[in-house]
Parts: sequence; C-alpha cells; structure tokens
Amino acid sequence: MALTDTFIKALKLTKGTTDKYTDGEGMYLLVNSAGKYWRMDYRFLDRRKTLALGVYPHTSLAKARQKRADAKVQLAEGIDPGAVKRLEKLRRSEIANQTFESVARTWLKKTKASRAESTQEKITGWLEGNAFPYIGRLPISAIKPRDVLLAVQRMEARGAVESAHRVRQVCGQVFRFAVASGLIERDVTADLKGALATPKKGNYAAITEPEQVAGLMRSIYGYDGHPYAAAALKLAALLFVRPGELRWAEWTEFDFDTALWRIPGSKMKMKVDHIVPLSTQALTILQELEPMTGHGKFVFPSIRTNERCMSENTVNAALRSMGYTKEVMTGHGFRAMARTILDEVLGERVDLIEHQLAHAVIDPNGRAYNRTAHLPARKQMMQRWANYLDGIRNETPERPR
Repeated sequence: MALTDTFIKALKLTKGTTDKYTDGEGMYLLVNSAGKYWRMDYRFLDRRKTLALGVYPHTSLAKARQKRADAKVQLAEGIDPGAVKRLEKLRRSEIANQTFESVARTWLKKTKASRAESTQEKITGWLEGNAFPYIGRLPISAIKPRDVLLAVQRMEARGAVESAHRVRQVCGQVFRFAVASGLIERDVTADLKGALATPKKGNYAAITEPEQVAGLMRSIYGYDGHPYAAAALKLAALLFVRPGELRWAEWTEFDFDTALWRIPGSKMKMKVDHIVPLSTQALTILQELEPMTGHGKFVFPSIRTNERCMSENTVNAALRSMGYTKEVMTGHGFRAMARTILDEVLGERVDLIEHQLAHAVIDPNGRAYNRTAHLPARKQMMQRWANYLDGIRNETPERPR
C-alpha cells in the first residue's frame, strides 16, 4: 500500500525500535528514535544495494518518489545510482574545500608566466593584504558580491580608490578562473560595476624643473638611510627605468665590461628585452654595491631576506623621509623627470629618449625598432644625462651641445 503524508506525519519515533513502511518499487521509510529515513533497495550487476534518498520532512514524500524515479532511469541506462551519489557528494566536498585563497594561489601559479615578476609580486601583495583576510577562507562557491564589496570598500575608505578597483579586477580574474575550472557558475564581481568611487585620473608626480632637480639630487646624495635605498635612489635618477624593473634587477643581468644592463622581456611591461647603457656614474654605484649584495641574486634584496627583492615602497619611503610628498615626487616620477629634461633642456633626440624609456618606437616603414636600435647613440645620451645630473648637483650644469 502506498504511503501518504498524513500517515507519515502521524508516525511516532519510538526508542529501541526500528519500523519499515514500504511505498512500492523498492522504496520504503525507516522509522526509529532518531528520525524518519527514506531508502530504496535495488540490484545492480546482480548485487543487492541500498540507496539513501533523504530524511523526512526535509525530503518530502513527493521528493523521495522523484528521487526513486530518477534512480530507476539511471538503472535502466546501466548506471549505478549509488555510485553517482557518492561521486556527487565527493564533488560537493571538494568544491566546499576550494577556498578563495586556494583558488587564487592556484591561479597565480598557473598564470605566472604571463606577467612580469614585479607584477606577480604586486598582485600577490594586493590579494594577501586586502582580499585573503576577509574572503580568503570562504569557499569560493559561497562568496556573494557583497562579500567582495566589503573587502574592497575597506581600501576605498582609506583613500586607496584606484587600488580598490584593481583588487576588484584581480578578484574577478580569480572568479573567472574558477568558472573555467568548473567550481562556480559565474563571476560575482560583475555585479559590482559602479559600486566603488571613480578614481581620479592623473600622472605620477614628478619634478621636472632643473632648479628643483638640482635640489632633489643633492638630497639624494645626502641621504643617510639604508645603503640599498641610497643606491636605488641614485640609479633611479640615472637610469630612469620603471620602479619594478629596478627592484627586480639581478646581478646576472649586468655586464660591467660592456657597461650594459640587459633586462629580460619577462620583466618588462612590453614583454620585450630591454638594454640599459650604464654611465660611468652608474657603474661606480653598482661596483660599490656589489660587495654588499653581490653574493645573492638581487642587486636590491629585501632587508629581511635575500630571497626577495626590496619592497616597492622603499624608494618612495626614502623620498618621503627627505621631505618630498607623493604629490611632489614618486619613484616612477624619475622617468618623467628624465623625459622632460632630456628633451626640453638637453635637446636629445626624442626617438632615443623613447627607446631608453622602453616605449614602442616605430620606424618610417611602420615597423618596431629592435632592442639594439641606436645603442651607441643611446650610450652617449645616458652619459650626457649622468654628467648633467652631476653638474646641476654641483651647481655647474653642462649646457646643451
């Protein structure tokens, strides 16, 4: 006789007994002191098996019957419904154990080759400092848009609006990786469009007036902070590479005999190898630094460990300690400083300046110049630049030729 909801509701849970009430087609209800359990007996490959269909009342009579019908379809197709259930349970368990942090670290590892080391470090730092503390331990499948928003709004509240947008974008990349991996259905950060304040557009602060550059150079050469930071400040002005390229410099990239620094494309924004001619002043700084850090990998290692390069905040912190606020000068500002003065004061060729800034330079035929283009002329320009900085620092600036 088929069961009814009224009958099932009326059944009492009796201590010490287990009663069985059948509903037909192998399905029945087991009742004991702990609860009411749906079960279904079936045969698969000539073996008797039992499938758990749920617990009443969470699994209603109608729902239990639907599960029985689904199991019957699987059996008709030669599929063991018990095995299917075990695999689904295992999958749910694996998904629950896939936290945002574990997925993010897998994504960082798998995509590492596509970005410069400095960028990899920066993205890792953003996640470790701003996302992992708040959503890192949550199963990625359980994270809602609001969870991500609360994390990035903490950054927005302290004024780091642009960084908040970047962290949201990075989180979106992690979620899209999880979608591709079959862990979730969609990127929840898509719902956060317009939820953060719009960052102000602007260039990196830079000193570009010769008189102020002279004062800056005197401050740099009078800086009495950590010797690594002092050397980095001097080379930032002389070489005007991007801050990340300077921080991640390795001793194996330098050739003192030819006075060249060859930066591999993996570290460059444009993903193309870059050659930086070294002036005599730059060589002297590196040669003085070599006894201190030459035994390790990085020219500018972290103060805490030789296994990592110096922090991205080191140069900016040194500038602040010398009285230059972020609105006046930044580590990235040395590039604009050199670009402006080389062009407007020293009258250097714009294409040579752009080459040295590692910008894309196109020849008259529309082709990009290769990395060795005009290298002799660039060597001469870099030496003139170093001489100019020495001159204004000593108040005897070299005039344009």
